Amino acid sequence: MTTLSQLRKAALGLPEVEEGTHFGMVAFSVRGKGFASVTKDGWVQLQMGGEGVDKALGAHPQGERLERAGKVIGFRVPLKAINGKDLNELVYVSWSHRAPKRLAAALAGAQKAAAAGPVGDLPSAIGKPATRALLGAGIESLEQVAGHSEAELLELHGMGPKAVRILQEAMTERGLTFRS
Repeated sequence: MTTLSQLRKAALGLPEVEEGTHFGMVAFSVRGKGFASVTKDGWVQLQMGGEGVDKALGAHPQGERLERAGKVIGFRVPLKAINGKDLNELVYVSWSHRAPKRLAAALAGAQKAAAAGPVGDLPSAIGKPATRALLGAGIESLEQVAGHSEAELLELHGMGPKAVRILQEAMTERGLTFRS
């Protein structure tokens, strides 16, 4: 079972996402294009193409196909009926569907780079989720990490207190500190 706060963290952890409202619902958009929203009765609605919808329905039969004028526009599922990991994946698919192609490609490249191994001088001990989070935010070095506050880093999806502590230790060795 997931919550609105988990959806919010997953959505806002992606590049250039803004939170707002759409017809009274909490909604998330990337460069002005909506990709996820939550109805007042607790259904998460995700914009995605037909292939993504088919895959989502296969994994979550309690969900529903969203159509407008006979055209598939997305998928919806009760927020309480989906686990956090699956929600993260669906939010990413929806974001990728609506994000500008170059932005989506840049994030996909960052994820591949994180999976391949160490990136720049970022300590591998922070883990792959934290590395992906940093790369997704355009941060590839400790010097770039120093341009952010601890709070900003903790807002990134995949970044936790342990990763921030490890980054702080590595930065201290180089005479760097987080931005205040």
